[in-house]
This record gives sequence, structure tokens and C-alpha cells, in this order.
Amino acid sequence: KGLSGGRIIVKQPDAVTRDPTQNIIVGNTVLYGAIAGEAYFGGVAGERFAVRNSGAIAVVEGTGDHGCEYMTGGIVVVLGKTGRNFAAGMSGGIAYVFDEDGGFSARCNRAMVDVTPISAARDAEDGTGRPQQRGLDVHDFGMGDVLGHDAERLRILLERHLLHTGSARAKSLLDDWDAALSRFVKVMPGDY
Repeated sequence: KGLSGGRIIVKQPDAVTRDPTQNIIVGNTVLYGAIAGEAYFGGVAGERFAVRNSGAIAVVEGTGDHGCEYMTGGIVVVLGKTGRNFAAGMSGGIAYVFDEDGGFSARCNRAMVDVTPISAARDAEDGTGRPQQRGLDVHDFGMGDVLGHDAERLRILLERHLLHTGSARAKSLLDDWDAALSRFVKVMPGDY
């Protein structure tokens, strides 16, 4: 709860053979009220993941119910299934969800958010900043202008997740990037 900087990495031991997309590795209310920092979870999070997140960056392999509820900022990437009521009351931030089975829209609370595909086309440089692999400092994690550059940002976050957790899921998505990108969706408040 309340992450306010730094980097958290949680992964299963190398000798464990469970599928991380089917293994709950962190419990309920993880990143509740987080304001800054990075978190990489090589497994599934419980319910209410990143609720009231206002600035942290997180990558996880799946979530329980009510993920990103009341989120006001930050970036969340989900590489697996979500539970129901995802993004309820989400007024800020961005979530990228790998919609492998095409059923995410039914699990997302669309009252305040739009769910859109991610374009593979590279955005034109407009002086607002592209995402970068390395953060600039403790206040700037290198995500650039969050209103554009989605494919670049998402790829960078998957690369970071692979680096920190050794995620087989992230590796397989990166290995077939064009096909994987076509199955990701962006969840963003309509008021943006």
C-alpha cells in the first residue's frame, strides 16, 4: 500500500514451475493509494489492485476483481486476465490490458473510461517527449507524454518486466510483438 517511490519486484523462485498467469503472488489492495515508484509482479494480484493509484507504474500478470478502481494517475499493465469491475471510477492514469480472449470489455466498468485498441504506428515527435527505457530521475520514470506513444511505452514496460522478473509471458509477447500488440487494449478515462 501507499508506494511512494523506489522499485518493488516480486517473482516466484526460479525452481518453481507454476504458471505465473495462474499463480496469485501478491494479495488484495496492493498499491492502494500509491503515488510514485515502480512495481513488477511475476504473477497475479488479488482484488483491488492499484486502487486509488495516483502515480505509480506497475506491471502484473493478472488481477482479481476491481482492479484500477478509482485510479487517478499512473500506468498499469496487465498481461493476463482481470476480474470484474475493472476501472470503476477511474478518473486518471492509463491501463494497458492484454485481452487474449476478447472478453475484457465485459469485465471492465466503462462508466468513466474508454477501451480502445493500440495503434502500432509510431506517433510523430511533437516536442512533448517519447518514452525512454531508463527513467530520467526519481521523479520521472521515463514514460513521456501519456497522451501518445502507447505502443512504445507498452513495449518499454514489457521489457522492464522481463528484465526484473524473467517473465515468460513478457518474453513471449515481445517475441511476437506485432501479434501481441494487436490484442492489447488501452483503458483511459474519457475526460482525457
